[in-house]
This record gives sequence, C-alpha cells and structure tokens, in this order.
Amino acid sequence: MRHWLTSLFLALAAIAASATGCLAEDFHTRVKIEHTEDDKASGNYGVVVWLTPLDSTTPPLPVVHPRLVQKNKRFEPHLLVIPAGTSVEFPNEDPFFHNVFSLYKGKRFDLGLYEAGSSRTVRFDRPGVSFVFCNIHPEMSATVVVLETPYYAVSNSAGEVTIRDVPAGRYQLSVWYERSSPEALTRLAQRISIPSASASVLDVPEVLAAGVRHKNKYGQDYEKSGSGYKPD
Repeated sequence: MRHWLTSLFLALAAIAASATGCLAEDFHTRVKIEHTEDDKASGNYGVVVWLTPLDSTTPPLPVVHPRLVQKNKRFEPHLLVIPAGTSVEFPNEDPFFHNVFSLYKGKRFDLGLYEAGSSRTVRFDRPGVSFVFCNIHPEMSATVVVLETPYYAVSNSAGEVTIRDVPAGRYQLSVWYERSSPEALTRLAQRISIPSASASVLDVPEVLAAGVRHKNKYGQDYEKSGSGYKPD
C-alpha cells in the first residue's frame, strides 16, 4: 500500500511539474562546418546554437562577468557569447597601447587609446553581433554574440553542442557562425520541442575566408607596420 501511494505521489508530482514547465532536460545536437578547400583541418568549433522560447516568456537571464583580454596582440577569447545586459571588461595585458572599437549594429563603441595595465568596460544592452577590433593592430579581432535567452552553447571541435537544463516546451532553434552568411544561417533555423529527440546534424556552410581584411575605425586601411600607436 505504501509503495503504491509513493508511486502515485511521484506520478502526480511529475504531471504538476510538466504542467508548470518545470521539467527540464539537456538538448543535444551536432554541427558540421562545410569548410572551404584550404581550411578543412580547423574542426567544427565556434558555431553558436541557441533556443528561444515560443510558448512562454523568456526566464531571467543569467548574470555573468566576462572579460575580453588583450594579450600578445590577440583578444582572448576570440568568441564570446553573453546574455543581453551583460557588461564586458576589456583589460589591456600587453606592454603597449590598444584602442578597442566596434562599428557594427550589435554595439557601436570606441574605447579610445589606453595603456598597459588599464581596462575599459562596455555594456551590451541589446541582442546582436559585434565584431571587435583594435585600431592599432589589424591582426586583432573578436566577436561578441549577445542573446536574449539563457539557452545557448558553442560547438566544440568535434561539432558537439549541449544546451543545459531546457524546460519542456516549443523553441526556435537559431545558429550563428562567423564565416557563414546570414542567408545560410536563416535556412538552418527551425522549430523544435522539448522533450524531443536531438536535432539532426546541422550542416553549416563556410563562405568567408579566414583573416578577411577590415578597415580601421576611420574606415581607412591600416598602416603597413601595424605597430606603435597614433593618438586620436
């Protein structure tokens, strides 16, 4: 009798949790980047996959405190995915000046010239993609992807993607990859349900070559040396 009551209680609890959207599970999928002929060895890292709720309002976004470090004339990490409203710190850990800027619609900013050991902070208050550069060193680049959902992940080198603790419901699955095209990424979007079987492999076409040249913050070509600094 006691065993039967226990089983009934657990069943009722599961039904109640499902009705309130409390049940959650990890969502798994895989991506395969269709690399250009000269770049087949770079793996499948760097594809952002996220789920936007369709049946309910988006839950509160997590609070994170990320850093985009300037070190060895590089941004570390190169790819940063954050919830909207997050402030990102840009510390300069190189023994020379940097000038971090972005002129793209995700977030337009120019941190100006700042020296070794100092830092600046930018608040990314709305969703979008920001391509970040240094006005002094053309080889430096990073990307900040800002999302209005807590359900996101980045593929590893094997192409595996795991989004943790996704409540039951319907979602819009979206994909972003730095070297793909908006049209191709739009075609990969789809609606899914949780709980469900994992999504099929997402084939992500690569249409842009690595190291595409960009302009400085004035819309001009960089000086050939790419070293030293030119005050604003």
